[in-house]
Amino acid sequence: MTIKKITTQGWIILLVLASVSIQAQNWTPLFNGKDLNDWEIKQGSAAYEVDGDQIIGISKFGSKSTYLCSKKTYGDFILEVDVKIDMGLNSGIQFRSISDKSYKNGDVHGYQAEIDVSDRKWSGGIFDQSRRGWIYPVTMNKPGQEAFKNGTWNAYRIEAIGNTIRTWINGVQVTHLVDDMTAEGFIALQVHSINNKKLDGLKIRWRGARILTADLEKERWPVAKYATEFSYLKNELTPSESRKGWRLLWDGKTTAGWKSAKANDFPEFGWEVKDGILSVLESGGGEARHGGDIVTKDKFGNFELELEFNITPGANSGIKYFVDTGLNKGTGSSIGCEFQILDDKLHPDAKKGIKSNRTVGSLYDLITAASYSEPNKKKRAVNPGTWNKARIIVNDGHVEHYLNNIKVVEYDRHSQLFKALVAYSKYAKYEGFGEAPEGRILLQDHGNKVSFRSIKILSLIHI
Repeated sequence: MTIKKITTQGWIILLVLASVSIQAQNWTPLFNGKDLNDWEIKQGSAAYEVDGDQIIGISKFGSKSTYLCSKKTYGDFILEVDVKIDMGLNSGIQFRSISDKSYKNGDVHGYQAEIDVSDRKWSGGIFDQSRRGWIYPVTMNKPGQEAFKNGTWNAYRIEAIGNTIRTWINGVQVTHLVDDMTAEGFIALQVHSINNKKLDGLKIRWRGARILTADLEKERWPVAKYATEFSYLKNELTPSESRKGWRLLWDGKTTAGWKSAKANDFPEFGWEVKDGILSVLESGGGEARHGGDIVTKDKFGNFELELEFNITPGANSGIKYFVDTGLNKGTGSSIGCEFQILDDKLHPDAKKGIKSNRTVGSLYDLITAASYSEPNKKKRAVNPGTWNKARIIVNDGHVEHYLNNIKVVEYDRHSQLFKALVAYSKYAKYEGFGEAPEGRILLQDHGNKVSFRSIKILSLIHI
């Protein structure tokens, strides 16, 4: 009998192979390779079929969006699956999703990792199906926008662990979402509805779907710096936000850090703090005639400001920055650059100004909000009774407005163009309007009920 000696290198190879084998055993296939007995179709009438190791969804004209749903539900997991989609279609991978007769008569709702062949390049983004809509459009991640390749197979990875959701395509991180709305639900493969008969019969293919539900922290991929974190936690910073220097401008409980724009104390009436929400109360639509505007006690220069707002029907308000409370000591609102908050459908201001430059998200009376992120599409609507995100980024002269994480305004406040716009606006009488090195943040009382929460800011030197 011959005994062969195993070298040190041989032992290392065996250990690596053993480790890979153990890891492979921990992953569970979501598709048995034979039939769809572990799945069920919900909502629409598009067809699904099995072709070897692939699940194929077939588009159907006249059908609602259709979902092939796992019979098992999952909470925390890592999911990997390859996807290939015919041009012209739209699809997605649902997760932590629910179908309950008590909600929209059983429509599938929950998180969806987008599969998008369009020019906007939002594949891998997170859409909250049949609830809030887009919660992570791929608008602030250039590498992520380029990760998906049309006409070929794309490798998706979804990590849903606690309140953190991250997606990758072909090894490129696309999203970094923090949200605590839904902790568990089924996984589903979507065939999106179509409104063009020419798209009937086109296909979406999935292969190699597998899931990991144990030892997830060990298997997490590192976070890429280019993947901007979007958080929907209420009046709370994430650990990474705290590390980066973000701070809450409103604590969710008191009026600390804020005061009247025209006095040293917080208004005695006209504003309400209740259940983690800061609201300016209805008083008939007058500008700063009730409780009046409120401003931060601190001043800010370069910054990134984010907050959520909720309008009532027909409401008008605004977020102002670089506010100098000394410019207008009489009646009316204090002066500063304004991110307009408005019900575009019901408030008459939407039709005033020049070319709709008083609509929601606009730089009020100066620059009209438009979608920078979706080619050839109008700005997405803001509906009363829903929470919406406003984000303002100021880096020296460069300023950007984001509405629900979609860029809607971009300008240079030190440019000749900006000065020309000011010269033909209601601000022409204020010398150097919008060009101060720093100023206060203001929430406007325009006589309509508008609510705010999750107000936070990051002071910047340069970005």
